[in-house]
Amino acid sequence: MTIIATIFVISKFLLFFSKFSTAADTISQSESLSDGSTLISKDGTFELGFFSPGNSPNRYVGIWYKNIPVKTVVWVANRDNPCKDNSSKLIINEEGNLVVLGNNQSLLWSTNTTKMTSIPIAQLLDNGNLVLKDERDEENFLWQSFDYPDNTILAGMKIGWDKKSGINRGFNAWKNWEDPSSGNFTSGMRLSIIPEMFIWKDSVEIFRTGPFSNVFALQENPVYSYEFVNNEDEVYYIYTLKNTSVITILVLNQTLLLRQRLIWIPESKTWNVYQNFPQDRCDDYNICGANGNCVIGGSPICKCLDGFKPKSPQQWNAMDWTQGCVRGGNWTCGDESRDGFLKLVKMKVPDTKNCWVNENMTLDECKVKCLQNCSCTAYSSLSPKEGSIGCSIWFDDLVDLRGSESGQDLYVRTDTSNIDNKDGRNKKVSFGVPIIVSVVIVMLLAFCVYKRKMNNKAKEKSENDIWMEDQNDVELPFFDLSTILDATNKFSTDNKLGEGGFGPVYKGILQDGQEIAVKRLSGNSIQGLEEFKSEVILCAKLQHRNLVKVIGCCIEKDEKILVYEHMSNKGLDSFIFDPIQSKLLDWSTRFNILYGIARGLLYLHQDSRLRIIHRDLKASNILLDNDMNPKISDFGLARMCGADQIEGKTIRIVGTYGYMAPEYAIDGLFSIKSDVFSFGVLVLELISGLKNRTRTYNQQDHNLIAHAWRLWKEGTIHTLIDTNLMDTCILHEALRCLQIGLLCLQHLPIDRPNMTSVVVMLSSNSALPQPHEPSYLFSNVSNEIESSSSEIQISSSINKVTISLLDAR
Repeated sequence: MTIIATIFVISKFLLFFSKFSTAADTISQSESLSDGSTLISKDGTFELGFFSPGNSPNRYVGIWYKNIPVKTVVWVANRDNPCKDNSSKLIINEEGNLVVLGNNQSLLWSTNTTKMTSIPIAQLLDNGNLVLKDERDEENFLWQSFDYPDNTILAGMKIGWDKKSGINRGFNAWKNWEDPSSGNFTSGMRLSIIPEMFIWKDSVEIFRTGPFSNVFALQENPVYSYEFVNNEDEVYYIYTLKNTSVITILVLNQTLLLRQRLIWIPESKTWNVYQNFPQDRCDDYNICGANGNCVIGGSPICKCLDGFKPKSPQQWNAMDWTQGCVRGGNWTCGDESRDGFLKLVKMKVPDTKNCWVNENMTLDECKVKCLQNCSCTAYSSLSPKEGSIGCSIWFDDLVDLRGSESGQDLYVRTDTSNIDNKDGRNKKVSFGVPIIVSVVIVMLLAFCVYKRKMNNKAKEKSENDIWMEDQNDVELPFFDLSTILDATNKFSTDNKLGEGGFGPVYKGILQDGQEIAVKRLSGNSIQGLEEFKSEVILCAKLQHRNLVKVIGCCIEKDEKILVYEHMSNKGLDSFIFDPIQSKLLDWSTRFNILYGIARGLLYLHQDSRLRIIHRDLKASNILLDNDMNPKISDFGLARMCGADQIEGKTIRIVGTYGYMAPEYAIDGLFSIKSDVFSFGVLVLELISGLKNRTRTYNQQDHNLIAHAWRLWKEGTIHTLIDTNLMDTCILHEALRCLQIGLLCLQHLPIDRPNMTSVVVMLSSNSALPQPHEPSYLFSNVSNEIESSSSEIQISSSINKVTISLLDAR
């Protein structure tokens, strides 16, 4: 009997242990998950438990990646009602709901499902979905976390509406990276006759993808594929991975006001940004106003459609495009000589809020339908595919227009007398002109075309000959275009690293295996040939460990190309302004970056063969190599001065607002102190992790400079230090750097230290002077000639200048 009893006890124990070990991904109604315990999905990808974000003392129930060392939380249950201690637990209550109970059994969160079952269990699935279901039914869920996204979208998660239940599967950013409560930065699908994805700040649209037939933000790519479903039961977008070994997430970043796609790189143990939206200024919702078209690279970027004119010319010329454009000319509805259409190719079509759709019409029928209604302002097919059936018609103003490579043809109704329109109603032409006159005209046109071609060839040859003649002076290797095309796979979009005012930049590999970055001057670049020449000549003469090395250039046909050493870690902005990447920059790394930038500027201002003023120093123009060493790049706007010249003047103001010194932004006065001002902005951004201009500052602080100055005056400047530095920061060093940054930002250029003084201040512990009020506000600095010193040094004079608001970056 003793043996039988022993066997019975052991078998019970083994049965219990087996049940416990196989139930690591589930909770039953008789079990609870306390703080300190976790559930793990069967394949070990995801983990669920209690956690505290950053340095917050609050506790939350969340889901994160189990095997990623950088804790990445993808969903939070009680995000708006945290636990205040570690006595909380997760259980299934008597009603069959999954709930989080706090101290004294207070209810902090519940699934609130009304569906009942006799054997409810909660399970963490391999895709990161937490589901509540009947133990006997694997298919039908009573509730699932995928229906209630947090700030993160995972593969297989639907974004959109369940029309039957009314569930809106939009996602909502955390307030900040230590507070997962619901922020005011959201993204989701707007239900309309043509559903579209939007991003909102509060209730204001800041980005729109466009219809899913030509959705702007979802071009074909090697990482994931997407599907759009729209039927009577639901409308949603979903993405699936093409390679299941890739880990990628879609995140709303409240700090940067961006929707980001991140990809986990196991080798470097970092999240890399794959996509950002909004991506450029033309992504900002309706930036050009009604009937305005945004052309990235244009100068200005906003243009009225042909046949339209600015509603307020004065505001339009002041770069305020909010009032948009109105119809010009003598357009009359139904007048065959006036009523026609302007064809715009590759367009992100207008906001579909005021849109009418017929899925069975041809494009010609769509045109006729539009002509029959005087309120119709534009039409297009439903799909960008040639020959596709379907008709979209817009009424009233056309909102949020821009070009898009994945776009489609849009036909805008306008006065045909104002445009060269082959697709609209053609004017009646008299054919009574003698045939001989027509022949003469054709011959004259042919001759003009021939002369133009010959002149263009001569001009192209002349320019290239000049460059080839100057090759010895430039002292820079020249590459054949064929070599560049081979290295970049013919400028493949897969190799594209980014794009600036100069044009796109591509990664390439030369035949010897050397990695390069290829900077290609685009035809619609806001910079031009002079900037290109400037950069070629300057880069050939500049050699310093903190400047990006230029390997060579290419001047062939219409192409003007610069070839750089490839910087694997890209720009400084991709680290300091990214909530995940910024965690990789400890205090030592940030200080070394700061010091390296200072040494590079000192070389430009004093130690190079010519005194160089950069004029566009900013975070995105600081590139980082494999060892996180900073290298100043982009010398297209730089100016050479004589050895004894420290300033100049221009009527063409170029650069980036937010980094631009006020005397330069207002009066065109640039000097080495302009670069010092830009360096001061970089100091604040690098230590705080914040952008100078951001929409998160309150009305009291217009930008980061104003915010820092207020904290300085209040004696709380230490609160500006990035929370990611708490564990590594040497406080007195960080405070000293912030003080140096404020000294560089002083209002009068002569009161700012030169870079020699800055390098000394960074490398020593000598006493620093107290900074005066910085130039975060506009002022006519050029008329101010007072200073406490005639020498270039740190001044202790009282700043008596009257100031007004500076419009930062």
